[in-house]
Amino acid sequence: MNEKSLTKLALRPESIARQVTRALRQAIVTMQLSPGEMLSEQDLARRFGVSRSPVREALIKLNEAGLVRVLPQRGTQVVKISRTGVEDARFIREAVESAVVREAALKASPAMITELNASLTRQRRAQRSKTTEEFLALDEEFHRLLAEAAGRPAAWEMIEDVKPQMDRVRFLDMAQATPRHIVVAQHVVIVNAIKAKNPIAAETAMREHLSEILRSLPELATQHPDLFESETETSPVALSA
Repeated sequence: MNEKSLTKLALRPESIARQVTRALRQAIVTMQLSPGEMLSEQDLARRFGVSRSPVREALIKLNEAGLVRVLPQRGTQVVKISRTGVEDARFIREAVESAVVREAALKASPAMITELNASLTRQRRAQRSKTTEEFLALDEEFHRLLAEAAGRPAAWEMIEDVKPQMDRVRFLDMAQATPRHIVVAQHVVIVNAIKAKNPIAAETAMREHLSEILRSLPELATQHPDLFESETETSPVALSA
């Protein structure tokens, strides 16, 4: 566990539990907390400088997201990556984001086109100068802006709820399998289709973009068998009240 990163919990005008949830989720996605690692409520509370109650609430949320599981008499464990979970999340995300870009192509205002172009500029600058975590954040920003361009911000909130398993593979993918310039180039095609007010081209480009993970998933699972769930391992169980 990267203790230094987990202690950087800046207070914001929201619940402490939500802050802890976000910080732990980010640590899991970026492999600062490794698949299979055991987590202690008491230890996490000490590291964050909070009581055990918000940590407990955060772990419940992460369990619901499929990122941790409770092992009786042992504690809470970061789950390994489920290939099925990744494929399911990608399937749902493709359905939602395909609809999003179709609407964006029909509805995007000049101001939103400017925002999308600015996002592409930030991505190009970050291709070599930023860490994988920072580049992933820019990728997230881009997809959120697409939902805003379509007038469907709630669609991005829905995607965020279903994609935690996918996020860990995307982090590995951007670090090892899919070069960043390919990601940016695919984003450019999406934006160009939206500029041209071509919903069919926008949807086709989005489906191609979100299929990238299916091409890299087998390779990543082979390279990192310790990070992926085997067929005999059980799925996450619910936390007890």
